[in-house]
Amino acid sequence: MTGRSALMEGLVVASHGRHCMVETPDGQRRICHPRGKKSQSVVGDHVLWQAAPSGQGDEGTIEKVQERRNLFYRQDEIRTKSFAANLDQVLILIAAEPVFSESQLARALIAAEATHIQPLIALNKTDLVEPFARAWERLQPYRQIKSADGGHHYGVLPLSLTASGEVDRELLLQHLRGKTTLVLGPSGSGKSTLINLLVPGATVLTGEISQALNSGKHTTTSTALYWVDPERTTALIDSPGFQEFGLQHIAPMQLAACMPDIAAHATACKFYNCTHLHEPGCGVLDAVKNGPSAGGISASRAKIYSDLFAELGQTRY
Repeated sequence: MTGRSALMEGLVVASHGRHCMVETPDGQRRICHPRGKKSQSVVGDHVLWQAAPSGQGDEGTIEKVQERRNLFYRQDEIRTKSFAANLDQVLILIAAEPVFSESQLARALIAAEATHIQPLIALNKTDLVEPFARAWERLQPYRQIKSADGGHHYGVLPLSLTASGEVDRELLLQHLRGKTTLVLGPSGSGKSTLINLLVPGATVLTGEISQALNSGKHTTTSTALYWVDPERTTALIDSPGFQEFGLQHIAPMQLAACMPDIAAHATACKFYNCTHLHEPGCGVLDAVKNGPSAGGISASRAKIYSDLFAELGQTRY
């Protein structure tokens, strides 16, 4: 009987369905499969894996997923979609055109807040002067949200992503260097351009990974991690699935804590279990009346909160 090889450490750098690609500390990559449900992994996971016995191919099995620092995911009424684990930040890329959905943006930000992952917003297409000005104005509530130390809670970057965008490349690297960043963005936002700007040839690599993980079929639905630097200290993770962003894993009464502008005024509420929708003496409702110009809450953010509160309450018993 052939003996099994020893367990080795690895990093999951791509996944599609139950297949994934594991990178060893010396940079080699191997396709692996989970041994059971406990070894189901996502990109960014640190795992213990085992090579197939001699003569049984060059693939491997994941035996154990190491403890995660965090997991960024969305959840609707039907299923949970895990994006990536062990993240330092989430970069949400939107564009002046096509017009971005503020609800989508808010949902991604809430998911990041719920898992204590730092979000970064980037608005692309500064070259479209009037559409960019309108989009920048729509982002004013997000640019004004303050953190506990009095600084800006969300970084908001203006970008003009082109294939030769050296200026934006350096600007982006200032925010990405030394971190593992998940890049999210709707179709048309320039996500592929951004990744190819920072990782030349990433599109070709994506095709190769997808074919390897999906038995030769070409697909771009896999999630993949790319190293930006030779030292492998700066990583970008590209993942599909931004269009629908369910938050069913968040309870209605947890929602305010995941929206920093709402949370900042919730401490002034008369009742400890205030929903911030109709109660007397509600600090949040008072802040909505005052408006953002007086340090309050914008009407658009208040509507997102009330709509989500109702949505999350409908599916709970």
